[in-house]
Amino acid sequence: MRIGVIGAGVAGLVTAKVLQQAGHEVLVVDKTPDIGGVWSATRRYPGLCTQSPKAQYALSDFPMPKAFPEWPSGEQIQSYLVDYAAHFGVEPRLGTEVCAVTRDTDGWQLELVSADGSSVETVDRLVVANGIFSEPFVPSYDGFEDFAGAGGRLIPGTELHDAEEARGKHVLVVGYGKSACDVTVPLSKVAATTDVIARQLLWKVPRKLHGVVNFKMLLLTRMGEALFRYRTQRGMEKFLHGPGNGLRRRMLNSVGSVSMRQFHLAELGLVPPGAMEDIVKGAIGLATEGFFEGVRAGEIAVHAGCVIQRLLEKDGSPYAELSDGSLVPADLVVCSTGFTPGAAFLPADVQDELFDERGNFVLYRQILPPTLDGLYFNGYNSSFFSPLNAEMAALWIAADLGGLLDKPSVPEMRAAAEEQLAFMDIAVAGHHNKGGKIIPYSLHNVDEVLGDLDLNIGRATRATHWLNPVNPAAYRSVTPQLLSRLTAAAERS
Repeated sequence: MRIGVIGAGVAGLVTAKVLQQAGHEVLVVDKTPDIGGVWSATRRYPGLCTQSPKAQYALSDFPMPKAFPEWPSGEQIQSYLVDYAAHFGVEPRLGTEVCAVTRDTDGWQLELVSADGSSVETVDRLVVANGIFSEPFVPSYDGFEDFAGAGGRLIPGTELHDAEEARGKHVLVVGYGKSACDVTVPLSKVAATTDVIARQLLWKVPRKLHGVVNFKMLLLTRMGEALFRYRTQRGMEKFLHGPGNGLRRRMLNSVGSVSMRQFHLAELGLVPPGAMEDIVKGAIGLATEGFFEGVRAGEIAVHAGCVIQRLLEKDGSPYAELSDGSLVPADLVVCSTGFTPGAAFLPADVQDELFDERGNFVLYRQILPPTLDGLYFNGYNSSFFSPLNAEMAALWIAADLGGLLDKPSVPEMRAAAEEQLAFMDIAVAGHHNKGGKIIPYSLHNVDEVLGDLDLNIGRATRATHWLNPVNPAAYRSVTPQLLSRLTAAAERS
């Protein structure tokens, strides 16, 4: 079969690689001029780096270069993905935008536009891997025209590529998630003033607790994931959320205590509401190196519990009025305010079946729209182990294309997807990017996907992952096993 893949980021590349190995012809298109997706140079902001350490962010059969630091930069991750594509013979058609997709009896037609003109490609099956972090959300503010007329700029963080753009300027960063804090630090080194507008304070986990223990030893293990209640529990999970609940809470909240002391949160007035165990209901974020140090040094001012009320011009200069009534000079406003996932290129009738009434993606196993034949999604399973989750999803797609999956009925798949969404609404207070983010349940998703394939790594290896960080390299044997099955099935048919 000929398979279309929209997107040349992590999910798109690993999907193409697996499907090519399974014997399919694969067409990969991406509107950016380079490989990388969220790591593309076209959207890489100063300070961008991985949240997970390099070993945990790698694909199973292609380790990160040893020379990379523990938390690689955005540029390093892009170079890794370029090398991955070259190594496995994936050749995306870059600078090519999918303007529209239509269904026909034979599959899907893609209307493409590039510098060379427009064209139409037909594929038998389609995989959407455009990512849930592809379209930045920028709030609209009253007074923008007067603000802009005074020389003020309002941009998403993904459009800021060089900290020098902030030199000598009064900078506001809107947001308090990882991307907001990441971009704030380099800007604060060159800006005249740097103010962070944080609607809600969030708990931040130190990269190294007490400066010694890598956070992966605590949260990137099966034990770490089990500290957060999943919709089903077994074994140790039942204990931790039953008789051992007190122990579980103390384990999580001890991380909060370390964060309090290590970052001097009380002294800075930046103690988030609630306990550390509630972190999953906001966003599990890794602390940015230098952020709290910058606050202590007076280089960064955090306006906690505030939003921008309006933008304005005052005495010929751009300003922002905050919800606490204060006026802050604002030559440059950088919005790190999240993303709007979507697939606008899909036809209206497909989108009607794809979303629920609240605009959430309804995907079985985070992959398959139950009622839409021949359409798959990958990368809609964002996690601490995003590349691994995407790789396992690619295997699931290959198995389905090869007729190896015994899927439930359409109503059963729809019900399961809706049940997962309802659970995530409660577990993470709806912070799941319209159904595309599965943090903190990364490994549960891996187990469910591989369970469908009747594949997994050995029990002994999984057992070691309860106390040791999960290394995606442990899963490198899974793809060859599936490919062998696909070959055997093709020979029998």
